[in-house]
Amino acid sequence: ACMSGRFSVRVAALSRVAGALLSACGDQPGPQGPQAQPVTVVTLRAEPVTLTRELPARTNAYLIAEVRPQVSGIVQKRLFTEGGYVKAGQALYQLDDASYQAEYASARASLARAEATLNSARLNAARTAELAKVDAVSQQDYENATAALLQAEADVKLAQASVRASGIVLNYARIVSPISGRIGKSMVTQGALVTANQATPLATVQQLDPIYVDATASSTELLALRRELAAGTLTSTANSVPVTIVLEDGSSYEHGGKLTFADVTVDPTTGTFLLRILVPNPDNILMPGMYVRAVISIGVRQNGILVPQQGIARDPKGRTTALVVGADDKVEQREVKVSRTVGDKWLVDDGLAVGARVIVEGLQKVGPGSPVQATEAQG
Repeated sequence: ACMSGRFSVRVAALSRVAGALLSACGDQPGPQGPQAQPVTVVTLRAEPVTLTRELPARTNAYLIAEVRPQVSGIVQKRLFTEGGYVKAGQALYQLDDASYQAEYASARASLARAEATLNSARLNAARTAELAKVDAVSQQDYENATAALLQAEADVKLAQASVRASGIVLNYARIVSPISGRIGKSMVTQGALVTANQATPLATVQQLDPIYVDATASSTELLALRRELAAGTLTSTANSVPVTIVLEDGSSYEHGGKLTFADVTVDPTTGTFLLRILVPNPDNILMPGMYVRAVISIGVRQNGILVPQQGIARDPKGRTTALVVGADDKVEQREVKVSRTVGDKWLVDDGLAVGARVIVEGLQKVGPGSPVQATEAQG
């Protein structure tokens, strides 16, 4: 009886332990799905986007005048400071003009003699006219006197023209600057013989304020720009927005330029065409021949969509993709098309619409179909 009682107690104890174990197993939760990962998103919106293009460029003088002699002679004096500023009409060189002075004096003497002959012919014609009224001279004498007067008047005009011509030649012996600007070094010294219209200039004068900046652009880009303008997706601003000039050291030039014209031909060797920009240069910081870069505004996309660069990825096949958060708070992969950067963002051409939530932080923890907890990026 005692053994039977002990067996009953053990069975009851085992029953309680098994019940406790079964109860514990029943309280444990079942299998759970993946937890939502926290990510940071940017909600896309449409905004006007100014498109710019940075082009290589060279500076060129606004006006260039190569000073050459128009008469031959020996240089007596150089009348300017090399590298200085000269005004239009300012004397630069004085040539030996003794022979030109003599020719001018001879021409003036010939004019004086012609004027004296004219005065005598005028008096003779007047007397002959009075005598012809009373038939005191023949008709032939009257006609001869009139012809002599006309010839004397012509001789005076010829002598006057000779004086003007010799005066011009004499003035050419004093070589002046045709324009205002900076003058370079002199190619001749005192005592040098120069000849009329020689190939080598005596000096070069350049007007540097304003100054031209000549940039080169690809003809392919021009075609794409014209297509966008024709389609209405881009509004041209090239003629109204100042052009920014970036100097060789990377700094921006303080004065903005203005696009004056685009060349009508394309260089067949490079496939580029010329853009000329007019830039103020009051302090002569820009000098001809400098290499600069011109940042030109080519147009405004009124409904542009910008995506931070960290939200765009490229796969090994070259596809451009972005991860967006869908309406069910799950990740979707979108294939997008981007054309250019604007600051630190990509300009979207296709694949993303206004209102899309693009993931910019937490990309490594999620993939297509993953549930996420999205937080809007600040700023």
